[in-house]
Amino acid sequence: MAKFLIVGLGNIGDEYAETRHNIGFKIAEKLVSEAGGIFSSGRYADVAEVKHKGKSLVVLKPTTYMNLSGKAVNYWLQAEKIKVEHMMVLVDELALPFGKIRIGPKGSDGGHNGLKSIQETIGTNQYPRLRFGISNEFNKGAQVNYVLGTWNDEELITLQDRVHVAAESVRAFTFMGLERCMNQYNTK
Repeated sequence: MAKFLIVGLGNIGDEYAETRHNIGFKIAEKLVSEAGGIFSSGRYADVAEVKHKGKSLVVLKPTTYMNLSGKAVNYWLQAEKIKVEHMMVLVDELALPFGKIRIGPKGSDGGHNGLKSIQETIGTNQYPRLRFGISNEFNKGAQVNYVLGTWNDEELITLQDRVHVAAESVRAFTFMGLERCMNQYNTK
């Protein structure tokens, strides 16, 4: 059975739970709950294993904090013997409008500490990722507060729907492949 590693990036702790920076956790949680799975405590991460169309998805929420996400990713790639091309990282993206999904095969860290940690630890930026737009509606110098801030009322109206579409796209990646998944979901 083909195995995939799905990594939602975020920070642990109640104070971060509903922040923009934790959208990776939100998508991972949606993916697991829609498949009837539950997370349990594992090494460097909360982990759930769910099945979808004959594929096994090992879903992670690293407990290392964002800046050390690579430690969890590297451990689980090795432990589960998953190829890097069968991994997808779910991450927030300032450069995209709110709710927009961009799936790609590689990329720079774009200043994102979670991606930077993963790339430094596994030694490549050639791995699939799903970037979820959080927009950049903040004043100069207010980026940290914006990213670590909670969703506004307008965003909350469509957030759950966009998270559902993101989770759906992750499942699509595992059974239709990256290219077809990109073609289908980068336009939604």
